[in-house]
Amino acid sequence: MTMMWWGHNDMGGWGYAPMGLSTLVFWGLVITAVVLAARYVGRTACLGSASPPPTAEELLAQRYARGEIDTQEYHSRLDTLRGRHDHPVDG
Repeated sequence: MTMMWWGHNDMGGWGYAPMGLSTLVFWGLVITAVVLAARYVGRTACLGSASPPPTAEELLAQRYARGEIDTQEYHSRLDTLRGRHDHPVDG
């Protein structure tokens, strides 16, 4: 004859402790995953709105400002970039 225990399946107080702990660990992992995913999405959204790369004229101006090229070379290259070919070409 089978006896009905009405929800008592031989799990004492010590059986509920691991079950409760594993539930807390599970929800902690779920919440951590959601937070990390939100941070990742937020970070990639910020990177996507970064300023565009500098133009050729801006790069040339930076080189001139750093002293890598002199004034004559700066103006010569700037004219070339802007499509002005009326200056004499050395060569």
